[in-house]
Amino acid sequence: MKKLTWRTAQRGLTLIEIMVVVAIIGLLAAMIVPNVIGQGEQAKVDLAKTNMASIASALDMFRLHNSRYPTTEEGLRGLVERPSSARSWPEGGYLSRIPQDPWGSDYIYISPGTSGPYDLISLGADGMEGGEGVNADLNYRELQR
Repeated sequence: MKKLTWRTAQRGLTLIEIMVVVAIIGLLAAMIVPNVIGQGEQAKVDLAKTNMASIASALDMFRLHNSRYPTTEEGLRGLVERPSSARSWPEGGYLSRIPQDPWGSDYIYISPGTSGPYDLISLGADGMEGGEGVNADLNYRELQR
């Protein structure tokens, strides 16, 4: 058997080998990065939809206990703090805190709503009415259709 000398044991990667590895990493990044970018905003849209469903569930519980939904004036605060007109109130309320959408804005609650007993709306990423994509408004009633 041949004995390894110090020089052969210390042999490193050649420039070509390093370039091949960098090219492979570049190809993988080119395939993966476009699929990952933009998913963060879409995840926020999905989170807003989930939050709206939870708020709607709390609103339905309020209605079951009080035979009505909170008024526009009571707003979503009526799910956290007992309104003076509420007949029944669970300990701790219907929600632990007034929720905000994933972009840090308040949800808009209007009762009675234009498309049902109430409207529950998030203005999307831009915080303004209208928009497309992640900037589009989310109306809970329209999401249920």
